[in-house]
Amino acid sequence: MTEKKSQFLPSPLRMVAWEVTRSCNLACGHCRASALCGPYEGELGTKECLRILDEIAAVGKPVIILTGGEPLLRADIYEIAAYGNSLGLRMVLATNGTFVTEAVAKKLIESGIRRVSISLDGPDADSHDSFRGVPGAFAEALAGIEALKKAGLEFQINTTITQVNLARIREIHDLAHRIGAAAHHIFLLVPTGRGRELADQAITPLAYEETLNWFYEEGLGCGIQLKATCAPHYFRIFHQRQKERRGMTEKPMPADAAAGKPSGGHGGHALNAMTRGCLGGITFCFISHTGQVQPCGYLELDCGQVTQKSFPEIWNGSDIFGNLRNLDLYEGKCGRCEFLRVCGGCRARAHEMTGDYLAEEPLCIYEPGESGKRVRGKAAGEPTT
Repeated sequence: MTEKKSQFLPSPLRMVAWEVTRSCNLACGHCRASALCGPYEGELGTKECLRILDEIAAVGKPVIILTGGEPLLRADIYEIAAYGNSLGLRMVLATNGTFVTEAVAKKLIESGIRRVSISLDGPDADSHDSFRGVPGAFAEALAGIEALKKAGLEFQINTTITQVNLARIREIHDLAHRIGAAAHHIFLLVPTGRGRELADQAITPLAYEETLNWFYEEGLGCGIQLKATCAPHYFRIFHQRQKERRGMTEKPMPADAAAGKPSGGHGGHALNAMTRGCLGGITFCFISHTGQVQPCGYLELDCGQVTQKSFPEIWNGSDIFGNLRNLDLYEGKCGRCEFLRVCGGCRARAHEMTGDYLAEEPLCIYEPGESGKRVRGKAAGEPTT
């Protein structure tokens, strides 16, 4: 009798989100970090940050997302970016936009920042400012975007979707087009940090499915790059819908796509390319402001401290990362789903709702064994309003 081989996903490091500071000038209700003005104890100093970049570069040449909090509150952010750029790492910045002036944008370009993401969670001041918790945040974000455009620095729009703004997601998407964004990334709320207080504002499983079907359809003729984040179902939906369009038998997930390597889809940019659903611990990781390495920012599991171990030791030796890369360990319907290699379910949402990061995805309504049949709601293909 032949023994079954374990299904281990390849794990080339392709992206690192690094919370270089937890301090922030806003108080967004959905914030993973529950960030405030700070200061926060234990934040890594400049020398430690440069050492960590050296160690990351020894593993691969991933995209490094400098995030927070608000990363522009760090005086050495340009030095960190420039050093990473000198190592051949693709450095990008996630900011709320309120500190971005044309002078700041030029300094970002000089330091090697290749793209900046700014969040817009409403199409106007009332909706965005309410979401962000600070009057004037919308106007300041748009002013920051205008400064980036004048300086010639590429930017994308990020949007966190909840019940509060779901009905206006098309307006936000249209706004991203009008202001010249290179991409629009949507994030499905994961109720961690202050986001736990918004758990009742998470969209329903059916609305989740319908929204991602709409996003797929929007991407077919979209003039900008689209990506769904914290929404692994999208990658199952992508394959279902592609099968429908082509009239072909579903092919196995390519090994490079399962490993998070770009394989076409909605844009070929490293930050947008079609890869796989949940990448946490597989081709992506998160580093906290104190140096804790985690599968992602929403899954606060200690996989190792860069102040105690080298990054390569953690990336290659973490038991948690090893478990996430072993598809035989996934439980419930995720474990028996034919789209496991494509999707993987949101491990942070599973952990938050069940206490087990390998449990089945709580918000998925797809039933395995349906021969790839797409789940349809009462208004599939459009966001629920």
